[in-house]
Amino acid sequence: MEESSHIKFSVVIPVKNGIDTLASCLDGIFKQSVRDEMEVIVIDSGSTDGTLDLLKNYDVHVHHLNPKEFNHGETRNLGMQLSKGEFVVMTVQDATPADEFWLELMHAHFDDPDVAGVCGQQIVPKDKTKNPLQWFKPVSEAQPFTYQFKNPEEFKSLSGKQQHQYCNWDDVNAMYRKSIKEKLPFRKLMFSEDTLWAKDALEAGYKIVYDYRARVYHYHHQNFSFYFKRSYIILYQNYKFYGYINYPKNPFVKLAQIKIRLLKMSELGWAEKWNWFWYNFHLVRAAWVAALIFGYNARFKGIEGIESSQKRYVGYPPQGMQSKKT
Repeated sequence: MEESSHIKFSVVIPVKNGIDTLASCLDGIFKQSVRDEMEVIVIDSGSTDGTLDLLKNYDVHVHHLNPKEFNHGETRNLGMQLSKGEFVVMTVQDATPADEFWLELMHAHFDDPDVAGVCGQQIVPKDKTKNPLQWFKPVSEAQPFTYQFKNPEEFKSLSGKQQHQYCNWDDVNAMYRKSIKEKLPFRKLMFSEDTLWAKDALEAGYKIVYDYRARVYHYHHQNFSFYFKRSYIILYQNYKFYGYINYPKNPFVKLAQIKIRLLKMSELGWAEKWNWFWYNFHLVRAAWVAALIFGYNARFKGIEGIESSQKRYVGYPPQGMQSKKT
């Protein structure tokens, strides 16, 4: 990779077997308005599907990581250490910037020296191969919002559920000020490293920004197993790190809402509406199976039961699929 005269931005992408999506991700990154001040660091943990050959076509630094050493927190800390930029961006192999101003939009907030990080938004394009209930249909222009507690004790005094409302952080789409991030590394975790980093930043008195104009396309086609594990992870995260259980909405109410929304979608034919209803039915069912198992363990077995059930039913977080055939 040719060295830029000045690297201001470092984009870090953990990768494993990303052949189906990584080209779109990298093409979008190299179209950014700040590409001349940017480096891209790929941390590959054992790809065997042609990803490494694909990467030879791009101006990127590739770091090889033993798959046994991978976890979402420490792997991203490694990316931070390898970075030369003043600002470090975290994203994933199946996310694609929505436009060429993605990085520029997030960077604008760092004129404020209190800002430790900026988080953007994931969106799903209007595409009939993707769940229509997730299609991005904005009704107004997003406005950035910030959180900061000048007195960190004020944040610490909030309930866990209240704290969590401030920490919907997302490493699919986030930029960090490296000088602050080095003081606040990610925790060694297989998931939730991003929301807990936001919690650590607020407890330290820093400012975090959410700017949902900075968007990436990101989608996972979810079957019962994937959504069950995802739901279980969220329940586990809320309980372990924030001390509350957020059960899903009444399944009968949820299914009625899904049916009404699909019926109103003029873009879909009747067969498509029926297929997507059953797709979402299985997701609702998966969420409630996860909730019932988790709730039983939380009530009767406590944190030890929850820890063992998480290892038994989830283990490693599931890897997302792009379509039914994958």
